[in-house]
Amino acid sequence: MQTFSIKKPIITEKTYQLAATGNAYTFAVATSATKNQIKEAVEKAFSVTVLAVRTLMYNSHSKRVGTKRLLSQKKKVKRAVVTLKAGDSIDLFNVGAAEKTA
Repeated sequence: MQTFSIKKPIITEKTYQLAATGNAYTFAVATSATKNQIKEAVEKAFSVTVLAVRTLMYNSHSKRVGTKRLLSQKKKVKRAVVTLKAGDSIDLFNVGAAEKTA
């Protein structure tokens, strides 16, 4: 098992809403990581029970940047949406704290 398969959590409005309503959390993961490796890494890192793992692969593409409009290559990115058992949560997202302040 690769312990480095999880790179960072992805926190956007959409992923925040998924965490609040569907108990699903989104992470950037290694492109070579499998669903089983992601499941084991999340369970080990956060002490939760994972029910499902869905993955998305964003392919690399070129983009022109700067004043000279030079080509820049974007990296290939893989995301994993992890659904947890009811009652489990991950404290990185702080879903409950923001709802109380709103």
